[in-house]
Amino acid sequence: MSVLVAMHSGAALARDADTSRGQSVLPYAEPRFRGSVGTTFKDSDPAAFPKAVQAPDGAPNILLVLLDDVGFGQFSVTGGGVPSLNLERLAKEGLLYNRFHTTALCSPTRAALLTGRNHQASGTGIITELATGYDGYTGIIPKRTATVAEVLRQNGYATAWLGKNHNTPIYETSAMGPFDHWPNGLGFDYFYGFMGGDINQIKPYLFENQTPVGTPQDPNYFLSTDLADKSIQWLKMTEAVEPGKPWFLYLAPAATHAPHQAPKELIAKYKGKFDMGWDEYRRQTFERQKRLGVIPPDAVLTPRPASLPAWDSASAEQKELYSRMMEVFAAYGDHVDQQVGRVLDYVATLPDASNTMILYIIGDNGASAEGGFDGTLNENAIFNLYQMTWQQMLPLIDEIGTEKHFNHFPAAWAWAMNTPFQWTKQVASHLGGVRNPMIVKWPARIKDQHAIRSQFTHVIDIAPTLLAAAGIDEPRSVNGTSQEPIQGRSFLDTMTDAGAGEMRTSQYFEMFANRGIYKDGWWAASMSFEPWQAERGAFDPFKARWELYNLDKDFSQGKDLAQDDPSKLDELTALWWAEARVNNALPLDWRGPERFSGELTGKPNLAGDRKTFVYAGNFTGLPEAAAPDLKNKSFSVSAKVDIQDDNNGMIFTQGGNTGGWGFYMKDGKLVVAHNFIDVKEYVVRSDQTVPAGKHDLKMTFTYEGGKEMGKSGIVDLSVDGKPAGSGKIEQTTPFKYSLSENQDVGSDTGSPVVSDYSGAFPFQGKLEAVVVELLN
Repeated sequence: MSVLVAMHSGAALARDADTSRGQSVLPYAEPRFRGSVGTTFKDSDPAAFPKAVQAPDGAPNILLVLLDDVGFGQFSVTGGGVPSLNLERLAKEGLLYNRFHTTALCSPTRAALLTGRNHQASGTGIITELATGYDGYTGIIPKRTATVAEVLRQNGYATAWLGKNHNTPIYETSAMGPFDHWPNGLGFDYFYGFMGGDINQIKPYLFENQTPVGTPQDPNYFLSTDLADKSIQWLKMTEAVEPGKPWFLYLAPAATHAPHQAPKELIAKYKGKFDMGWDEYRRQTFERQKRLGVIPPDAVLTPRPASLPAWDSASAEQKELYSRMMEVFAAYGDHVDQQVGRVLDYVATLPDASNTMILYIIGDNGASAEGGFDGTLNENAIFNLYQMTWQQMLPLIDEIGTEKHFNHFPAAWAWAMNTPFQWTKQVASHLGGVRNPMIVKWPARIKDQHAIRSQFTHVIDIAPTLLAAAGIDEPRSVNGTSQEPIQGRSFLDTMTDAGAGEMRTSQYFEMFANRGIYKDGWWAASMSFEPWQAERGAFDPFKARWELYNLDKDFSQGKDLAQDDPSKLDELTALWWAEARVNNALPLDWRGPERFSGELTGKPNLAGDRKTFVYAGNFTGLPEAAAPDLKNKSFSVSAKVDIQDDNNGMIFTQGGNTGGWGFYMKDGKLVVAHNFIDVKEYVVRSDQTVPAGKHDLKMTFTYEGGKEMGKSGIVDLSVDGKPAGSGKIEQTTPFKYSLSENQDVGSDTGSPVVSDYSGAFPFQGKLEAVVVELLN
């Protein structure tokens, strides 16, 4: 069937000579009536309504699942210690790709996945929060690199995106948009999920399309369950309303990205299961991987990095804490496997299940080492150059995995999750950062089951593979913009032919100046910084050491051949620089947390240069990137209120339990609170209760740090212009309060800033106006 249905009487629309594989210029021209029109309907040809574009005959449904921060040796499907019964079942019914690659970080992998172009070529060389103004690092997917969803949608597909976005510039994620970089503007008819890089799994702030739906209040809520429910709901609607229309569902759970949170009963299931520690875990996983055949018999187990501690060097108390963190992580992974499994089960019941292509990518990069050596109760602490110690965390061990913390396990567990490879997330130079398993099932086309595919593939190859499966050619122009050629290559042939030749013979890698290049079986690697090294200082990429590996003979990058074959290394390093220039990977930037700072990087902010911000009444859900920047400066918050005796409630908050401010009333008193990255809570209360009536309430924070960041300050409270109390905040959050919390007026949509209150904590009086002023 033609993608474009002809109108009445066989009259053809103006179009390309052959549109059987899609039109090269999108969108299609609006159809017009081509029959004869007389003076009345009686002497006119019969009317015919325009018909919608239809997908090519036989175009499959597509379910694309992408997990987050998962290592190659994490789940049991590839020999890991985290059970994944549904992944195992899917692998038995399909193909497991054991040489599939990502970019080493969240947003970049997702941009490459959607566009079929390299991450810097699609404007996303780093996560959106760390964007700079260079073409490869704007955090904006350019219109010249249209997404595969947009091409499928304009060729007759229904499209939906459920879960993590992280591909919209952070300063465009407020209710004001603009919305052309939101999922609905990137080719998806429907979106349900969250906008940032991570989210509280129990108290997330969610959107449906472009509308905030806020934070669920169900005490038993978990995000992975909700996303599975919404996915099934969307599929039911699609199949009921238009069963003949193929669909593309992109399901991107937040798991297993921090915070590591899971149901208590599931956490209890893993008690004691990881007491063997990370060294023994790696050894056991490596042996299981060989037995399963997911790595070759001659693969070697790479050694632990010298900077990471041996498990046996930890004290009994440390081991207790570290084991608990891993137990929570395992429960988290088990939970997401169960929930995605529910979606797989539903898809299997559909009438066209056999013509449904399932691609399940087990991670957008390797497991994350961003918890540091001891792990952390707050991933955001690392982003503010602070490493928690095990002594600080041990007293709170029973709270790990709950909504109270944004916890993350120790870096050595991340290294163990990436068995048998070197390094972790962020380290694009080595396979621990970029090699993720992928499972593909398509009963109508793939007859081979429970089989391994070892052709070298990359995330940019997904988009052209989906277009090839749908029978749609790559367009030259989309929505009036000429397209950069898709850089990925379809691996469709490998699905039906185990012996299909290599379709990808070269690929570059870069993240935080960690550099890698693959060419014809060889891999050159140059590492810049270890991922747990937050303060990075000086670095010279021209003096950095390069390593060389023959991946055809060395599956796990176990033997460095740089000294044995310097000419090959020179060849590959020269190729890396050439690829970097072509793909907008330059200039190299190895900076860490300081790139979160809008002031240091010049990122746009809807707040602009304003010093005064007026909010009339309740106003919730404003992202930190679109709110006044309160960090490292003096500011005031004032409110006109009408209250009764002993009123409670939030007046103004920015951030949450990962860092931020709260200005509220409790038991009739005025309160200011600052959370220093879940390490210390500072609370200043008024000396007296505020009597019933109309009042002007104000807090003023006077920053004492000058041009230094994260220093102390004094809080002064006033009621109707009269002093009402004061106190000192010894340390403030320097770079980032959160990746997912908001600024709220009149209630708190996220996690509480401090433990002094709970829930949404709505203001009980009348809130007429709140004014925020930046004082320097």
